[in-house]
Amino acid sequence: MGIVIPLVLIFITCLIIWRACDGFEIASEYIGRNLSEGVRGGTINAISSSIPELFTTLIALFVLSDHEGFSIGIGTTAGSALFNGMIIPAVCILSVVGFVVMGTRVTSVNVSLRVLLRDGLSLIFCEFILILLINGEQLHWWQGLTLILLYVTYLITMLKTMRPSANSPDNIADESEADAEEEDESTRGWIGNLFYWLSGGPALDLERWFVKDHHREQMKQETWNGWWLLLSSTGVIAAACWGLVLACEWLGSGAANAENPSYQLFGQTFEGLGMPAMFVAVIFASMATSVPDTVMSIRDARDGDYDDAVANALGSNIFDICFALGFPLFLYTMIHGPIQMAPEVAQQSGELRLFLFFLTIVGFLIYYIGKRGVSADGTRYVELKRGKAFALLTVYALFVLHILALENDIGFAQQISDRLQLLLQKLPAIG
Repeated sequence: MGIVIPLVLIFITCLIIWRACDGFEIASEYIGRNLSEGVRGGTINAISSSIPELFTTLIALFVLSDHEGFSIGIGTTAGSALFNGMIIPAVCILSVVGFVVMGTRVTSVNVSLRVLLRDGLSLIFCEFILILLINGEQLHWWQGLTLILLYVTYLITMLKTMRPSANSPDNIADESEADAEEEDESTRGWIGNLFYWLSGGPALDLERWFVKDHHREQMKQETWNGWWLLLSSTGVIAAACWGLVLACEWLGSGAANAENPSYQLFGQTFEGLGMPAMFVAVIFASMATSVPDTVMSIRDARDGDYDDAVANALGSNIFDICFALGFPLFLYTMIHGPIQMAPEVAQQSGELRLFLFFLTIVGFLIYYIGKRGVSADGTRYVELKRGKAFALLTVYALFVLHILALENDIGFAQQISDRLQLLLQKLPAIG
């Protein structure tokens, strides 16, 4: 029961985040309507869909305090980055290849080489800086500020290279209307209605409450204020992230976790898996916080916006490791002073960042290597087919297996860990 309770709570937070991200999508698309395809995915969509990672890290730091909270932040952002980079593009490919999209049967997801190189190489660079920047046992405000400035630089570069937008307010309003029709009880069927009610649809479907017919007319006239819906969705997701942090803390409790051997609920004492909080976050919290990214990218892919689908996933990773990690670190250390991490936590954090860096390079090569082509407007692209999707899924599965094997002291995982530690020792310790 001690394991079941936090797992159920994680599942509930997934549902809440999933429902709230529908409102996010409508509001963010409207707010970013003047941004070009690819840029919108890497900025507005990426930021809005990565709010769960930001709130999870903030809440973990200020509620759990010091290194325990930061380890959950590291685990969530790193795990989410791998999930976004591997699972989301793979699911997007599998959801459209072989199906009819915009009246055409899709044989491959064609992603602009410009978008792939811009976001992929930016992500690899940011991860390399993260490894060098946080390679000690003490964390300071200037390290968080450096990460924030890194993201600001990326954001400015994105906006300067922006091309004219093809996204009109009429299209956004029409998509919102189509979504509303899909949510209508008469078109869902009894199974759809049952799932809608069980998943908290009537209460959590923010689009239903904030986007009425007259609001869609305002979208077409560009007079609608989408910020209220965006901020309301943010509030709901923040509440869900609070529950997610508690669930991670509970799930990590146990005899093997000296700092958190058990948790109390309704006067009863329970024990979880006994795993370090960072490992719990890298698997469970990262999946829950990646729900908005997944939903948004799949919808972009089904609309034929393949550049946005991939840019959202990669741009979200840059936001996660730079801002969602940097801002809470900066804010916490400015208020409470430097964070002193335990040697074991610093070691786990370093290994995780190195793993993230190497697997991101592997993922980038999977994207980049393959058949190329040129679209009608002269854009060079690379084809992503099912083979690449299965390769990305395999890489992520191997990563999860390694984390589980490392926790259970299995030989090959420990050997990998030792080699990563040797590499870390050769890098300068900053902090």
